Amino acid sequence: MVKKILKITGITLLVLLLLLVAAPFLFKDQIKAKITQAINEQVDAQVSFEDADLSLLKSFPQANVTIDKLLIINKAPFAGDTLISMGELNLKMSVKEIFKGENEPMNIEAINTENGIINILFNKDGLGNFDIALKDQDDKDDSKSKPLALKIKEYKVTNLRFKYYDERSKIKMIIDSLNHSGTGDFTNSKLDLATKSSAKVSLDMDKMNYMNRVALNLDAVLGIDLEQKKYAFKQNKALINQLPLEFDGFIQLLEKGQQYDLTFKTPTSSFQNFLGLIPSAYASNIKEVKTTGDFTVVGFAKGILSDTTVPKFNIAIASNNASFQYPNLPKSVQNIVIDTKIVNETGLPNDTYVNLDQLSFKIDQDVFNARANIRNMAENALIDATLKGTVNLGNFSKAYPVKVKVPLSGILTADINTKFDMKSVETSQYDRMQNSGKLSLTGFKYVDDTNKTMNIHKAAVAFTNTRINLEQLDLTTGKTDMKLSGVLENFYGFMLKKQELKGHFNLQSNQFAVADFMSAEPAKTESKKPAQAVKIPAYLNCSLTAKANTVLYDNLALKNVSGKLIIKDQMVTLENIKTDMFGGQILASGDVSTKEKVPTFKMNLGLKGVNIDQTFTQLEMLKKIAPIAEVISGKLNSNIKVAGNLNAKEMTPDLNSLSGDLGGQLMAATINPSNSQTLTKLSDNFKFLDLKKININDVKALLTFQNGKVNIKPFDLKYQDVKMSIGGMHGFDQSMNYNVKLDVPAKYLSYLGPDVNKLISKISPTDLSKLDNIPINALLSGNFKSPKMTTDMKAGMTQLTTQVVKQQKDKLVKQGTNVLGDIINKNTKTDTTKTKSQAPVKEDIKKKAGDLLNGLFNKK
Repeated sequence: MVKKILKITGITLLVLLLLLVAAPFLFKDQIKAKITQAINEQVDAQVSFEDADLSLLKSFPQANVTIDKLLIINKAPFAGDTLISMGELNLKMSVKEIFKGENEPMNIEAINTENGIINILFNKDGLGNFDIALKDQDDKDDSKSKPLALKIKEYKVTNLRFKYYDERSKIKMIIDSLNHSGTGDFTNSKLDLATKSSAKVSLDMDKMNYMNRVALNLDAVLGIDLEQKKYAFKQNKALINQLPLEFDGFIQLLEKGQQYDLTFKTPTSSFQNFLGLIPSAYASNIKEVKTTGDFTVVGFAKGILSDTTVPKFNIAIASNNASFQYPNLPKSVQNIVIDTKIVNETGLPNDTYVNLDQLSFKIDQDVFNARANIRNMAENALIDATLKGTVNLGNFSKAYPVKVKVPLSGILTADINTKFDMKSVETSQYDRMQNSGKLSLTGFKYVDDTNKTMNIHKAAVAFTNTRINLEQLDLTTGKTDMKLSGVLENFYGFMLKKQELKGHFNLQSNQFAVADFMSAEPAKTESKKPAQAVKIPAYLNCSLTAKANTVLYDNLALKNVSGKLIIKDQMVTLENIKTDMFGGQILASGDVSTKEKVPTFKMNLGLKGVNIDQTFTQLEMLKKIAPIAEVISGKLNSNIKVAGNLNAKEMTPDLNSLSGDLGGQLMAATINPSNSQTLTKLSDNFKFLDLKKININDVKALLTFQNGKVNIKPFDLKYQDVKMSIGGMHGFDQSMNYNVKLDVPAKYLSYLGPDVNKLISKISPTDLSKLDNIPINALLSGNFKSPKMTTDMKAGMTQLTTQVVKQQKDKLVKQGTNVLGDIINKNTKTDTTKTKSQAPVKEDIKKKAGDLLNGLFNKK
């Protein structure tokens, strides 16, 4: 009997287990259909999800529906914008819900989501992208069953990113790393919802940043009245960074706004509250800090937030005669006074004002004071501020745990007054601004994370209505020393409105090392991020006139450098750059632009009397353009025009994109052919040439290059009495195709092979010297390291043969003429006594002359 019961029980458990495993496959299509139906009946947007799975084990005894990669994309007027993206959305429900019929709704009891993004946008017309509900929902029959129904008792959000932007007000808020959960029975119209929240908040208003990833934490019980749309704070504990706050009151949603009736305050008045406002990365362990005095935040907000009004509010931040000292640090910050109020007494946005009536502190004998007032904030903010005091930075690092490798040093002195309105800043009406004062820094030393040390011996800045004058900046870092002076214009427009920053500077340096101002290569790790493309800031409109005795760049040392750099519209323009280099002088002008996705450059270079071997071996670009130059010693005058693309990350030329031309003239130049396989191949084929003795003085050459190919216009060379012409092309890949034309005197013909020797073997040296020069064509191909050479002597052999034949014919004709003359002279002697024999003699002469001519002209 027991065995039978166990057997039945085992079978039952097995059936249940199989049901739990099989149910997801049996009901998956039904659930996907209900989800799709629910979405289509509710929203006017492009909705998609990768998959929907059912599990009876994931959250047993409840069923769990997982929706993967849910996307909701807006239609017009926000077409293409992502409203919601959810990495994973989980819906929990009773197991019995999955067995309901096709027309019965599934009741959802819990929702949680992970790795989601929500983008809320308002356009210039005030329309929101979240308004995606179908407009005819109110006309539908409410009695019709819904595929999904919400009876939520708990929800959870993990790692959500919430983004809000309003084009009209220019308000931008990002709530990042949002984790939020709540429990309560939403089936009731009134409930207490227990919530836990944490997030990092950033807030910008009209290009001004007010919060940057400020940590917020809130544990609260919210009293919710769904019928009245009213949310009350009951039990709560909030932290802004580590500043504790308590809330009381409620928020109620109205038809045209929200009703606020809130009060808040710090639960204690300890000055540790102030330290809690500092981000934890910079505040160290505030629990161990000794403090005196108080710090309080008290305020209220009461009224309606609508399109035209804000709640009346008053936020008071105060501290009086406070101090703090960190453990293990020798100095303390004393006499701290803070008196700040943020107030709106009318409910009109423009009547909001901020009064920083006093902010002061003291470290040893150094006293620092500041005050500021901001009014008329919504329309045209009026700002009036004063900054005065002295800070010994060495004492600052002894009183506050600044995270630097080497303690700060230097004396900062400020005495600045400023008064202006934002419209004056936007329209550059400097006559309506009142700025005066000076700022100086002496003896400053700083060491960054890469152990680079910067020493500012003295910096002095003077403020006027129209500009900031950099009277002096004297600094050293690494191998660099420099003195800088100049002016900055529109500084307030840049700082407050992100407008263009204008400036004009003069720089002098004994030695300037470019590497001292470049980022060090990050350590190689598995998680190393790819290098970012270099971008010239669009807001810069500056010029720099520079002069340096030595500039160190990579492995090059440039002497007596001078010129001007202009930075504007994401472009750096070089004007009249001069430097002594490679034993001569280089002049440069051109520009580098990062405005497009692929950076570009254009450059004109003038080379005067530079050493050829150094110039074309140490500059990679020129080495590719003219590789044969590495075997030439001497001086060069050259003009080079080059343009192309740059590597966006390393800002080095993309050689295959280069185009331009190079014209040059050699001076006092010689060739070392042993360094070139190409010249060795040429010498092996024409042994009468001693390439070391080729005259290349004053040789002029013109090269054009494009798409990785270099074309060389034919130019002439001379070796003793041998004339040469060289032209053709080569590639940056070292391939080549050159034509070499030689005009060879006859005395060198014996070097040209057996066919030529056979032809000239019967010619005397005297006759050989009388022959004209013979043309020979040679083709050099392959590449510079493994050249190939073919010789075309067809035209030369034809010309040589013609000359030899002509010479032999002329010689034979001359010989025949001489013989004829001898015969005539011998047989025409008259003998008055032998007149009778004249006729036979004449006949004999005629016969012999005919035989001679026939014998001559019948020869080949």
